[in-house]
Amino acid sequence: MDLQLLDTFKAVVEEGSFSAAGQRLFRTQPAISLALKRLEAELGEKLIDRSSKSVALTDSGKAVYEYAKRFDGLKNELRNRLVELRDKRTGSLTIGANESTALYLLHHIEAYRALYPGVKVEIRRSLSSRMPAAVLDGSLELGAISYDPEDPKLITEVIYNDSLEFIVSPKHRFAGRKHVSITELGMESFIAHNVVSPYRKNVVDAFRRHNVELNMKLELPTIETIRRMVQANLGVTFMPKMCVEAEIASGTLVDVPVNEIKMERQINLIYAAKRQLSHAAQAFLELIHSGDAKRTV
Repeated sequence: MDLQLLDTFKAVVEEGSFSAAGQRLFRTQPAISLALKRLEAELGEKLIDRSSKSVALTDSGKAVYEYAKRFDGLKNELRNRLVELRDKRTGSLTIGANESTALYLLHHIEAYRALYPGVKVEIRRSLSSRMPAAVLDGSLELGAISYDPEDPKLITEVIYNDSLEFIVSPKHRFAGRKHVSITELGMESFIAHNVVSPYRKNVVDAFRRHNVELNMKLELPTIETIRRMVQANLGVTFMPKMCVEAEIASGTLVDVPVNEIKMERQINLIYAAKRQLSHAAQAFLELIHSGDAKRTV
């Protein structure tokens, strides 16, 4: 239905004549009459009783007029809603992240929420391997992953630089060491994160290259449980430094450099190259680009 025809009909009813409606809409009386005939033809109903000297509505005309007023209200609501979205007073932002990469978003989210408290932010837990597809199909608007998917349909931006660290309890025999060799780790019991990642593979490959046994005696589903186990000196682990910065600073965990293992870790934000981002997502990217929310280890 052509909503402009409804506007014309509404003006005729409210102004009480075709000529007055024409003046209101800056159109000629014949143009107003033609628009009304087109609306009646489209609806298959007579809306005005033309036997009357004044504008007298048929029962169908009364019903259409009520809906025309409601459409007018909805148009105003739509305009107001778009203004709110444009000004980031409302809206929503959905970002995919796994347990590890979610930590890298905390600083950005904190700054974003301070600027745009009206926007609903959802961090949706997702496997890194599935995030590129989820971003492309639109179920996620942004994704935080620890690798470059190298997909031309995605834009990839580095938002954090980190490193993988060997972590022990302050009670561990290596806690006071300035560094250790990979061969010294052959007798250690490692607590591993049971999520497949490129960094887990790199650690396994490094031990294999140096012919050192990697004893993964325990695998756990969350970073928090791994931290607690290592703090209790029940094993050692490799973990992104960002995940244990607070514990290292407080002395409840210790990072010890391993001579043969130096792994840098980049956290990337990905989004679809050809899809228009929402105003909320654009504001999030602008915040990152501004440098106010950037941190580099």
